[in-house]
Amino acid sequence: MNPAGSIVLFTTASGAGYGLLFWLGLLRPLGLVPGQGLVALALALLLITIGLLSSTLHLGNPRRAWRAISQWRSSWLSREGVAAILTYIPALLLGLALWVDAPVLALAAGLLAAAGAVATVYCTGMIYASLKPIRQWHHPLVVPGYLALSAFSGAVLLAMLAAFAGGGAVPALLACLTGAGALLLKRAYWQAIDTAPPLATIESATTLGFIGKTRPLEPPHTEQNYLLREMGFCIARKHAAKLRLIAQGAGFALPVLLALLALLLGGLPAALALSLGAVLALGGLLIERWLMFAEATHTVMLYYRG
Repeated sequence: MNPAGSIVLFTTASGAGYGLLFWLGLLRPLGLVPGQGLVALALALLLITIGLLSSTLHLGNPRRAWRAISQWRSSWLSREGVAAILTYIPALLLGLALWVDAPVLALAAGLLAAAGAVATVYCTGMIYASLKPIRQWHHPLVVPGYLALSAFSGAVLLAMLAAFAGGGAVPALLACLTGAGALLLKRAYWQAIDTAPPLATIESATTLGFIGKTRPLEPPHTEQNYLLREMGFCIARKHAAKLRLIAQGAGFALPVLLALLALLLGGLPAALALSLGAVLALGGLLIERWLMFAEATHTVMLYYRG
């Protein structure tokens, strides 16, 4: 499928923002993150807002984006919008609690904000996992992958900010664990989609397989159309393999190694190592998100490619 830049940015930025909000909501009220946490909260909300706003650029009429939340009973996209809006409430209350130093309110708001972050990312993953015609998305590892990537990118960002505040051992350790887990999950996902059979073939779609190999006599359309623009994008296997290696190295392996190094160094060197790790992680995840769309194939393309 055609990887729209707005959606790639949305899934990367909002995932990192919600991951950062999740860890901040859990750890800061318990005193496991140094400093007030307001900078981390501000960064989380900034990333979330940038991601959500960028997602509206992919709509045919962005001014009607507010209508998307009206179908929450049946649409995962609407549920995501509702969860995203509701999550702002405990997140802002957490900011107020940290500002006035109200531990009880910070604990309650932090837990609610963390729950809202998980719910929103889960809904984002289900938007794609619910699409049966796209076998790379309609897969049981898609939603866990979204949650794992969000947790990892959020942990890396929190570890960086905490290191500059004079601590950050716990977030750095979380970055190591979530990074390793996310990498293993992503490799399992790639292995699964590479070896899985297609959902349908031109023979099964036309029920003409009993006569042998089937191919269309002519394409359904003589000119470029929406389906070809959005669904017809195809990335060469060798390019996909190369980008996967870059994503694994820059997006997962190096940030994990830098987080381990930060645990040994401490002080300013640790903060610099974690900063580099955060930049690499977000860059690698942008590539991984791009591949998530570029490698997706819709069964409708059987009518065009046979």
